[in-house]
Amino acid sequence: MVIMAKKTRLDKFLCDSLNITRKEAKEAIKKGKVTINGEIVKKPESKLDAEDDQVELEHQPVIFEQFHYLMLHKPQGVVSATKDDHDKTVLDLIHENFKDKLFPVGRLDKDTEGLLILTDDGMLAHELLSPKKHVDKVYFAKVSGSFTDEEVKKFQEGLDIGNGERSKEADLEILTVGEDQSEVLITITEGKFHQVKRMVKAVGSEVLYLKRLSMGSLKLDEKLELGMYRRLSETELQELKEHTNVRK
Repeated sequence: MVIMAKKTRLDKFLCDSLNITRKEAKEAIKKGKVTINGEIVKKPESKLDAEDDQVELEHQPVIFEQFHYLMLHKPQGVVSATKDDHDKTVLDLIHENFKDKLFPVGRLDKDTEGLLILTDDGMLAHELLSPKKHVDKVYFAKVSGSFTDEEVKKFQEGLDIGNGERSKEADLEILTVGEDQSEVLITITEGKFHQVKRMVKAVGSEVLYLKRLSMGSLKLDEKLELGMYRRLSETELQELKEHTNVRK
């Protein structure tokens, strides 16, 4: 975790803000590519106020962010990991100079789509995943067979999902019912391995398609196409932290 002091060296500020090497930062400074409050500065050791001074590199503002927060619309076929020897990972979809700092908050199965948060803020990730916080996670699912009020009741009571585990009570909302397939919304507050699939299996059905729609206060941006991402807005981040009572 990088915490920027109020007064810091220019070369360090560039390194921490842009995730570049100290050598690259010094070269840019010495070539006159960097300005502080509109004035060219050629000394790497020059001091600046990280909160108040305006720094530009080649006429582009350089803004220090202690942490980064991205919303990804995860597609199928991509694993929720930082690296994998066989499959494409969610980080392979990110094109930011700070991508190597990021990690997924929780995981979605390889064949599951939907909302995935990527961050380098370990405290927020811990709060979102902590069983004590009871953070809601909402999934849209297509399941085999016809779901009825009986399944709704079983989900509310909690289910034996195998391996000696039992799910906590969960909400099941039936959207459509057909002879061979139903569409449902499932809300859980924990994150056991393959939990939604195991819960659906426990009532004699099978998940045919699964997509996470929200996590806590954060909802998947409908404008984000599969495989695309964007930064969280200040409002989204604030609401997410308030939802988990993380430091503001």
